[in-house]
Amino acid sequence: MAKKFTIDPAPEKILVRATNWIGDGVMMTPALGAIRHTFPLAEIVVVANPLVAQLFIPHPYCDRVITYDRKGEHRGVPGFYRFVRQLRAERFDLAILLQKAIEAALLAFLASIPQRIGFSTDSRRLFLTSSVPLTSEIRQKHHSRHYLEMLKAFGITGKNDDLRLVITQAENDYALGLLGKGRWLAINPGAAYGSAKRWYPEKFADVADALAEEFSLQVVIIGGPGEKQIGRDIVSRMRYRPVNLVGETTVREMMAVIAHCSLIITNDSGPMHVAAALQVPTVAIFGPTDHTTTYPWTARYRVVRQNVECAPCLKRICPTDHRCMTEVTCEMVVSAAREIIE
Repeated sequence: MAKKFTIDPAPEKILVRATNWIGDGVMMTPALGAIRHTFPLAEIVVVANPLVAQLFIPHPYCDRVITYDRKGEHRGVPGFYRFVRQLRAERFDLAILLQKAIEAALLAFLASIPQRIGFSTDSRRLFLTSSVPLTSEIRQKHHSRHYLEMLKAFGITGKNDDLRLVITQAENDYALGLLGKGRWLAINPGAAYGSAKRWYPEKFADVADALAEEFSLQVVIIGGPGEKQIGRDIVSRMRYRPVNLVGETTVREMMAVIAHCSLIITNDSGPMHVAAALQVPTVAIFGPTDHTTTYPWTARYRVVRQNVECAPCLKRICPTDHRCMTEVTCEMVVSAAREIIE
């Protein structure tokens, strides 16, 4: 492990490189809170891609967000160096790299940030001033604890280890105006990582109908632009008429909709972690991914999975019969929802 990190004088301006997935971005919020607690007078600036950036606009643990758009204005080598110049002009005192890839370290190095800390993953130790190995002991902890363990090695700690997101009043009003009052069930049938993580539309439809009938819940379906067909498939199979918002909301609008709900049924995905951070009771369906390290970090949740021999395989697309998902039944999911609701 690295020696305890010290910097004198205390940093006035800190860059925090966020992870590139929404779920990981949510799970890094306790670490961001630790940075805020340790350096309360510093300006904390999060660098994130356009989707993850929305999680932190606004957020109490950071002061500003800089968007790093590798598919847009920062595309290719010219865009990369244009972003390096932008970061150099900011004159950061400290870079804390929660993203584990070599590119994050290279950016901070080329931007001439004098102190650069993070995990020594992806052969990037050369570009860091101090680093921590991502040991098997750390890997076995919940993913949100990875970042905290790294920071702890540098003396950066916080008071609250919970996930945290905030919804503005305007966003609350948006969700209320869209859905109205009542008890809402959110269905999140997608997963950006790959099709292997997705349970089946017909099963989501059956579960939504069963819970709508049993508990007088209204149903809203959420998801990203690439999941519109999945949303349409669920709508076509349901007896109860849901509100279909798949591909129709920004990340922050989706957050507000989730916060408005009494329960969410979801695959292992970014919205699952959003729901956990917003303390929305969650039933999470796991297949090829490791539920022991990425389960919803919240008080009221249930994980539904089948203990098959090939899981967790961590593959994006199932190369065989997808038994980890086909063997998850509707009754298993409905039963888990009952436990939380009752």
